[in-house]
Amino acid sequence: MTITRWDPFREVVALQNRVNSLFRDLNDGEEGASAPSFAPAVDIYEDAQKVVLKLEVPGVDQKDLDIRVENHTLTVKGERKFEAEEKEQNFHRIERRYGSFFRAFTLPSTVDTESVQASYNAGVLKLELAKKPEAQPKQIKINIDSPRKVEAGQKVEEPELVGVR
Repeated sequence: MTITRWDPFREVVALQNRVNSLFRDLNDGEEGASAPSFAPAVDIYEDAQKVVLKLEVPGVDQKDLDIRVENHTLTVKGERKFEAEEKEQNFHRIERRYGSFFRAFTLPSTVDTESVQASYNAGVLKLELAKKPEAQPKQIKINIDSPRKVEAGQKVEEPELVGVR
């Protein structure tokens, strides 16, 4: 038999975690009607031509998605519906979130809000926002001066170096 030392603070921390969990669950239940039930995960990246957002929305029908761009703000709304025939089953655990969601993203001024493309594949909503032509990088060509030819007997002037001894 192992003897362990009693630590009263361990029990206080465990109690605090349980109380925090209880309030978190109560808070979710109260706001359920007015606040989103979940927020889908999103990846955002950009390259020289576009900004791309990928949102994870598995189980959401394409018709239940609403995508809008207004005043340089991109909003994505949707709803994952709980199946009616599954409501009658005796669930042991429900971990997936159901209900409506809302995500808003402020777009940089370099994005052309008129050219947005959306695609939906395997539960991932992909939004591609093209950058304005003036915001895309431009390559500047460097002209290299060819060295001057010095004729025999011609004096070459050296640049004067100030402060060098």
